[in-house]
Amino acid sequence: MPASSSNAVADNPQAAALGHKLFFDTRLSANNQVACATCHRPDLMFSDGFPVSFGTRATKRNAQTLIGSAYSPWLLWDGHKDSLWAQALEPIEHPDEQGSTRLHAAHLIHQDETYRALYQAVFGSLPAELADFSRFPDSGGPVEHGGYRANWESMTPADQATVTQIYVNLGKAIAAYERLILPGPSRFDTYVRAVLEGNVEMMENTLLVDEVAGLRLFIGKGNCIRCHSGPLFTDNNFHNIGVSMAQNLPPDDGRATGGQRVLADEFNCLSHYSDAKETECTPLNSVKAGDSEAVYAFRPPTLRNVAETAPYMHAGQIETLRQALERYNQAPPAPMGQTEVQAT
Repeated sequence: MPASSSNAVADNPQAAALGHKLFFDTRLSANNQVACATCHRPDLMFSDGFPVSFGTRATKRNAQTLIGSAYSPWLLWDGHKDSLWAQALEPIEHPDEQGSTRLHAAHLIHQDETYRALYQAVFGSLPAELADFSRFPDSGGPVEHGGYRANWESMTPADQATVTQIYVNLGKAIAAYERLILPGPSRFDTYVRAVLEGNVEMMENTLLVDEVAGLRLFIGKGNCIRCHSGPLFTDNNFHNIGVSMAQNLPPDDGRATGGQRVLADEFNCLSHYSDAKETECTPLNSVKAGDSEAVYAFRPPTLRNVAETAPYMHAGQIETLRQALERYNQAPPAPMGQTEVQAT
């Protein structure tokens, strides 16, 4: 596994056990109905099968699979998070996803005996003062929904910092679990091994003739590896491929805004809550605010298990793989910015 310098418990089994329980717990949400697993279902390769995800209400983006996400320096379609733990925190307080707050999450950990024991085994004792609801209201955070901000602003800065640190620790535990979500071996892997070993019989018995022809197009004339390269079939960068705008959704300029957001993120690699040294935040340090080439550019998802993760693109604009290929062949102009796709 790649190192996760901003998360000191990234490879801690006890942290992963805590994160595993949190990932499936709907009690983290304001309505007790939405968990991380609501949009990242194991039976759907950790996606959800919808064009855009539904939490407390409809979101504006498609849920990418989490398989192999530990290998990416950027999370989400526009990369506005630079670690799994920072990404794991956003849905909890997002009004369209779990619609909750960091205070609510802290109280859940404090009040549930199992959670409290798991948390304290990894992160140390929880403050007993959390039981004082006049000091620590039942829900609150720096959010603009549900009237929760007033509760948050009634707290002292020191108590706010205490709660935020607990909240961050929960994100780091969820990330420790998500790092374990990895792709299994495929026929393609067997074929690659056969090629490297020069085992012609194994090659012929692994992929069909049409599949080999498709592979030749993929790495050759089709130039699919421009975006879908490496073992996970993604370069984890950002590309404008000219996909149509999603109907009934506001304009989405992708990485152009995502780059600005990650630089300003409360929980980025350079933040007080990160365990990384400044020199270990190379990806973040390379981000250029206002990069014109990033307009309408999105991070290509892994193609591992791609047949099981339809629909496709950042807002599920394309229903099938065939339709996706046809769109690449047509190479339409981008609705914003400049597409990288060229007709052949």
